Amino acid sequence: MRYSAVYERLSGLGSAKWAVHRLAREMAEEGIPVIELTIGEPDSPTPPELIEAAKSAMRPGRLGYSDGRGEPGLRTALAKRYSERRGREIDPDQVICLPGTQTCLYGILRTLVESGDEVLIGDPMYATYEGLIRQTGARPVPVALRPEHGFRMRAADLAAKITPATRVIFLNTPHNPTGAVLSRKDIAEIGALAVKHDLWIVSDEVYEDLIFPGVTFTSPLDLPELAERVICAASISKSHAAPGFRSGWVIGPREFTARLLPLSEIMLFGNQPFLADMTELAVSRPSPIAAGMVERFSRRADLVANALEGQAGLKVHRPEAGMFALVDIRTTGLSGQDFALGLLRERHVAVMPGESFGDGLAGWLRLSLTQPDEAIAEACTQILAHAQAQMAAA
Repeated sequence: MRYSAVYERLSGLGSAKWAVHRLAREMAEEGIPVIELTIGEPDSPTPPELIEAAKSAMRPGRLGYSDGRGEPGLRTALAKRYSERRGREIDPDQVICLPGTQTCLYGILRTLVESGDEVLIGDPMYATYEGLIRQTGARPVPVALRPEHGFRMRAADLAAKITPATRVIFLNTPHNPTGAVLSRKDIAEIGALAVKHDLWIVSDEVYEDLIFPGVTFTSPLDLPELAERVICAASISKSHAAPGFRSGWVIGPREFTARLLPLSEIMLFGNQPFLADMTELAVSRPSPIAAGMVERFSRRADLVANALEGQAGLKVHRPEAGMFALVDIRTTGLSGQDFALGLLRERHVAVMPGESFGDGLAGWLRLSLTQPDEAIAEACTQILAHAQAQMAAA
């Protein structure tokens, strides 16, 4: 029997990256207490009013087929939200609603690139990005995000990677896994490069509402000169602690959304009306829980830094946003994968190996900040003890 080439493109890109997380879940099911700091699951429940909005929409029958672009009320609410935040008019026709940011990015890339094309993307990167690009037949071209530059994308590094096959600059701001936030100057310089080489800019902005104090968020959509080449994706998964509802959206030029629409219709034929009504309520006002998450995650990032920075040669990259902190464990002589597996098996603390996010984080760990302070503190104690033990044994 024959299969399509997409299997070969995606082979080796998936489950192995989550091996530590899966093992942690297996240990927990066996009754072993594990401090799980692997995935980015918000630490707040979904706001009750959103659940009630979905239930209230279902009762009178908001259960039928939807507009392929998304429900008009939600698209109007998103257009208003983005017009106010970005300082320029965004029309409902520039919005398409899809199930979660992941599906949005799939649709965006399917619409923009194909075999033979290249997509410039920061390394490290979120674990699914490489597969999202490769499924189109295009080639991801990693661009180093350097810790000495705060893991922010730099136009000079991008410029060195551009070829005649380049079609897209893929940004993620705020960034997962590093928590870096691109400045307006960063984006202006990247945007000038995109204009010079006639490139698209795709921006995953799902963490926009989780910006830490003292940091300013800028979207490529903020720059009018980039209006016809910028496409953004986001959802309520992080801002409203609603990852299971799979409700996201795409904002882009009218011509782009018109070209994405047929793909959206053959995949999904619209999103669920009752979830659209819930999301319309969510995006029509500030999140009632985002500020609390920002306070907790920022405080826990400080907790990690205070506990580990400079201890046994460890270094901590403090994030500017999001829900993760990074720890550099290269002085132990172990890879992130080996350190994380040993930490889990011997000390029952689960973290993500940096290698799961690309070569740029080899020898690092990503820690989720979504567990209580006491659990974070205990995890840091165990990480330090494990690092000291590895160095003593070397």
